[in-house]
Amino acid sequence: KAAHPNSRFTTPMRNNLALDPDVEKGEGVPISAIIFGGRRSDTAPLVYQAFDWAHGVYLGATMASETTAAATGAVGKVRRDPMAMLPFCGYNIGDYFQHWLDIGKRLTNPPQIFSVNWFRKGADGKFLWPGFGENMRLLKWIIDRCEENQKASALKSPIGWLPSPHDLELAGLDIDHKSVAELLGIDHEEWQKEIAAHKEFFDSLGGVVPKELLQQQKNLVARFKE
Repeated sequence: KAAHPNSRFTTPMRNNLALDPDVEKGEGVPISAIIFGGRRSDTAPLVYQAFDWAHGVYLGATMASETTAAATGAVGKVRRDPMAMLPFCGYNIGDYFQHWLDIGKRLTNPPQIFSVNWFRKGADGKFLWPGFGENMRLLKWIIDRCEENQKASALKSPIGWLPSPHDLELAGLDIDHKSVAELLGIDHEEWQKEIAAHKEFFDSLGGVVPKELLQQQKNLVARFKE
C-alpha cells in the first residue's frame, strides 16, 4: 500500500499509447455513449442503459457512491454525487441538470447513456466482479448497444435496459452463474429505498430540480408497480 489510501499520481496523456490522434481537434469528435459510474456494494446493477436522454440525465442526477478514504466522514456511507460533480459544480445544480436536458434536445442523435457499478459485493463481503481489465467485457456490450443495428440485445427492466448473462462476453472468466445473476439482478425492496433516497436528495435541493427529472422519478415509481 502507498503512504495514504487516497494517494495517486498523474502522467502526461501523450504517454497513453491508445490516445486518439484527434484528441485536441477544436471541433470535437462524435460521442456514442456517456457512462456514469457509482461505487455501490448493493442495489445498483453491474451495467444498464437509460431508456432515453432525459432518463439518462436522471441516472446521472441521482447517482451515488459509498464513501471511501477519498472523502471525509464515515467510510461506506451512501452519498449522492450527481454526475460525479458534487465537489466541482460551480453554479446552481438545478440549472446544471437543466443544461444537460437542454443539450439533449439540441442533438439529432444524442449519445446513449449508461450506468456502471464495478463494486457490487456478495453476502460474503467480497466483490462479485473482478474489475480492472475485465471491465472491457462490459464496454463491449455498451459499444454494441450503440451500433445502428444494436448488435447486443437487452432486457427491459424498471430501471433501464439490462444485459442478460448471455449478452455479455464472459468466456474465460472465473465467475459462476449465481454471481452473474446477482450482478445483473434488481432487488425491488432495495430499489424502493433507493427511490426514497432519490426523493430525499431532490427535496434537499430546495425546489430547483427541473420538472422533467421529477417526472422521471414518477415514471420510475410507476414502472416498479407494473
